[in-house]
Amino acid sequence: MLDRGESRDFIRMDTACDVSYKFPDSNNSFMGKSINISGSGILFTASQFIDAGIALEVKVIPANSLTPPMVAYVEVIRTKEIKPGEFEVAAEIKGIKES
Repeated sequence: MLDRGESRDFIRMDTACDVSYKFPDSNNSFMGKSINISGSGILFTASQFIDAGIALEVKVIPANSLTPPMVAYVEVIRTKEIKPGEFEVAAEIKGIKES
């Protein structure tokens, strides 16, 4: 049996992809970087504080052009300032947008 070292349902995969995110009622998108992703959540950087409970549309853009971007609907769980003007956003994936 594999010991994953944590009791999560899904293993986190470290990533370093560009991420664009936008609020559902807006056409404006913002850029960030993914830190890690799992089957149920994503951790990424943002240039603004985002309140817990806020819904976002997140697009993960892989560095490899052979892999298509993933667009997901997420709910922000928490945001933490990691340095002035840069925040770490943890979000739960609620759904994946079909291509």
